[in-house]
Amino acid sequence: MESIIKSLDLNAKGLWLPVLLGIVLLAYALLMPKKEISWRELYITIGVIGFATWVSDSIFAKYLDLVDFGDPNIVGIGEFITYNFVPSSLSVIYLNYFKRDHKWKLAIIFTVLSFLIEWAVAKAGYMKLTHWNHLFSIPIFFLVYRYILPLHANIIKCNKEHL
Repeated sequence: MESIIKSLDLNAKGLWLPVLLGIVLLAYALLMPKKEISWRELYITIGVIGFATWVSDSIFAKYLDLVDFGDPNIVGIGEFITYNFVPSSLSVIYLNYFKRDHKWKLAIIFTVLSFLIEWAVAKAGYMKLTHWNHLFSIPIFFLVYRYILPLHANIIKCNKEHL
């Protein structure tokens, strides 16, 4: 039992913030009125973005050692929640409000929101930047929100005209 509790990394500094963010964002993504996304598309998006986030974590945090979350030697509950629910929920929320006539505005808003979340998690002490700067994240977030998520939406909605 003690090894299970230790592997959850419950004593990590700043753990409360990714747990709180994950719960709030996931609850909002599930409970918000669905405008531009169906339950099927929500389900697919959570899976695809969750997978992409874990692949990114494997490359950036483990292989390149650019950031650490909690104890760098274990994948605790905070890292699990951070990678499974925060990006996936943000993506679902983004796609729910995405319309072509305000794609730039929405991409900028969600880029800023993602940047602030990353910054806050680092300030709380849960995320430790080893060879990374928060400013490097801005173009990545913008690329994801402006181009990758709209492409993802077209694929899962089967909009062949926009592929």
